[in-house]
Amino acid sequence: MSPAAGSGGSSPPSTAGGLRLIRPEELSSATAQTSGMIRSAAISGELTSATSLWMGRTELPPGVTSGDHHHGESETGIYVVVGTPVFVFRDPASGKHVRLEARPGDFIWVPPWVPHREENPSTDETAVVVLARSTQEAIVVNVDSL
Repeated sequence: MSPAAGSGGSSPPSTAGGLRLIRPEELSSATAQTSGMIRSAAISGELTSATSLWMGRTELPPGVTSGDHHHGESETGIYVVVGTPVFVFRDPASGKHVRLEARPGDFIWVPPWVPHREENPSTDETAVVVLARSTQEAIVVNVDSL
């Protein structure tokens, strides 16, 4: 059976020669950063020739609160791997801070332009999350407050 068999047409062109495996030691810290966090790129234009997706990992050490920031036009999906990070943003209707207390296995969606921060209330465990962004560029805009 040819690659296109059953698909009703020809196969889409291969991107950069096919799939790419990125090992943890290949992650790059040469990406936009926010105070308190350690952000590493895994899938980006520079690392994999991706054209419309950015993925990476963020670590938040015990007891740390990140700086306030947003991701511009980018939507961000977050998957909690380890720890119990708290995601804080200001509710636009009430003006009050909202705290989303996450645990491993949870997903968080961050809409474009929404200022937020991450907190790690644990005194002994680093929180680790996986990020996916709807823009190929890792947009990070650090702001003074939420």
